Amino acid sequence: MAYSEKFQGLADLAMSQVTSVASDQVKELMAQGAVALDIRDKEEHEADHLAGSLHVSRGKLEMNIEGVLPDLNTTVLCYCNANNRGALSANTLRQMGYVNAHYIAGGLKACRALA
Repeated sequence: MAYSEKFQGLADLAMSQVTSVASDQVKELMAQGAVALDIRDKEEHEADHLAGSLHVSRGKLEMNIEGVLPDLNTTVLCYCNANNRGALSANTLRQMGYVNAHYIAGGLKACRALA
């Protein structure tokens, strides 16, 4: 998918400000208590998502996240289909005080490629 230059610039900046987690680390991190957070739209989540993940769409993230994840120390692994929305969401969470917010590099596609 072709993204606008401004959107891609924002996503690139977010990726430079938060750390990524490799897709092959996700299961282990979740077993240790990390929360996988699917920030895609409802329809995308319903079509496929990581088992055990929570869903809060990117459009409602700032409004709803504190009700879903009140502990700012929770390790949060944001994901979308690839990288951009996941990184933007992790960056937003960091700005909101979630000190352990990351994004899954390659998103759901990378996780599914492991299977």
